[in-house]
Amino acid sequence: MTTAPAATSALAKPARLPQRPHFSSGPCAKRPGWSVAALSQACLGRSHRAKAGKAKLAEVLDRSRALLGIPKEYRIAIVPGSDTGAVEMALWSLLGARGVDMLAWESFGKGWLTDVVQQLKLTDVRKLEAPYGRLPDLRTVDFARDVVFTWNGTTSGVRVPDGNWIPATHEGLVICDATSAVFAMELPWEKLDVVTWSWQKVLGGEAAHGMLVVSPRAVARLESHKPAWPLPKIFQMTSKGKLNEGLFKGDTINTPSLLATEDAIDSLKWAEQVGGLKALMVRTQANFNAIARWVERSDWVDFLAEDPATRSPTSVCLRLVDPWFWELEAEQQAKTAKALADKLEAEGAAYDIGAYRDAPSGLRIWAGATVETADLDALFPWLDWAYASLRAEAH
Repeated sequence: MTTAPAATSALAKPARLPQRPHFSSGPCAKRPGWSVAALSQACLGRSHRAKAGKAKLAEVLDRSRALLGIPKEYRIAIVPGSDTGAVEMALWSLLGARGVDMLAWESFGKGWLTDVVQQLKLTDVRKLEAPYGRLPDLRTVDFARDVVFTWNGTTSGVRVPDGNWIPATHEGLVICDATSAVFAMELPWEKLDVVTWSWQKVLGGEAAHGMLVVSPRAVARLESHKPAWPLPKIFQMTSKGKLNEGLFKGDTINTPSLLATEDAIDSLKWAEQVGGLKALMVRTQANFNAIARWVERSDWVDFLAEDPATRSPTSVCLRLVDPWFWELEAEQQAKTAKALADKLEAEGAAYDIGAYRDAPSGLRIWAGATVETADLDALFPWLDWAYASLRAEAH
C-alpha cells in the first residue's frame, strides 16, 4: 500500500456498475452465464435412492475427483450440513485415538477448537493460535499427533502458503477444512487424510451440502477406533466396525437436494469447459492481482493478512488504515465499516462485502473463479467513492 498524507478526497460518483455485483464469500457468485435453465435436467420428483438420482450424485463425485486430481484410493462422499457438517463429521468420528494439534487463526478454526475442547472434551489438545492477519508457527506442529487446520481462513483472508510444512509421512491424521481453497489452490492430496468443502464456495454452487474426502489411513482409523461418545446418525461412516462403502458411492445419509445436485454438476461442467483446475486457479489469481493493484494505489485500505505469502486469493479481507478511521472509537469503527458496505449495496455496486461478524472491522471481497475481473475493476472506483463520501459526511 502506498503511503499518503490523507485519505481519499471526495470523488464523483462512478458511472459504471459491475455487471454482477456478487462478491459474497458464501454463497458465492454463480458461474458466468448461469441461469435457471442450467437446472432443466434436474432429477426432480424422484427418490435420491432411485437409479436416476444415484447417478446424479455419483456424477458429482466422479467429476469432482477428476477435476481435482483426487487419488483413486481416496473415497469421496456427499454429506449433510455444508462444510461445517463435513468437518464435524470428521472430528466426531476420527478424533480421540491420540493427542491433537488444533490450528486456529480465524473464526472457523476457532470454532473447531471450541468443539473439540468443549463438546468432545478431549484433554490432550495443543492450541496453536494466532490473531487475525497472522498464522501460527507451522514449524511447531507435531505430526505424531492428529492435526486439524483450515487451509484458507475465509474470515481472515489468511491461508497456509503451501503444503511444504506437512511431512510426506506422519503418524497422526491430517484433517483439513479446505472449503474456500479447493478449486482455487493446489492441495497436496497425498499429505492430507481428510479434506472437506462445500458446493457454495469456489464453484458458486448452492448451500447445505458438504463434501468429505478420506484417505486409506483415515479409513483405517474409522474401522479401528471407536469414539468415547455417541455418534449422531448423520455422523456415522461405519456399520458394524466396517466402512459404509455406499456412502462413498452416492448413498447419502440423509436426503440431498437433487436440484442443488444438478447445480453442482453444472458448476463442475463449467469448470471443465474453461480448462479445469489450472484455469480456475488462473482466474482466481487474476482477480486477486486486480485487488492487489487497487490496494497498492489506495491510501485507505490494506490487506488484513500481514505476510504476502499467506494472503488468500479467494476471500480477500481488507482493513481500513486511514488515520481518520483509527481515531474513531471501536464501536464507531464497526458502524463506519458497516455503513460502507451498506452504501455500496444500496447503489447496486457490491453485495455482502462487509467483514465477517467476528473479524476486525473492514471489507471482505470474494475473488474466486466465478467472479469476473472486469466486475472487480468496475467495483474499485465505487469503493473509493463510498469511503470518501462517508468521510466527507463525518466532517
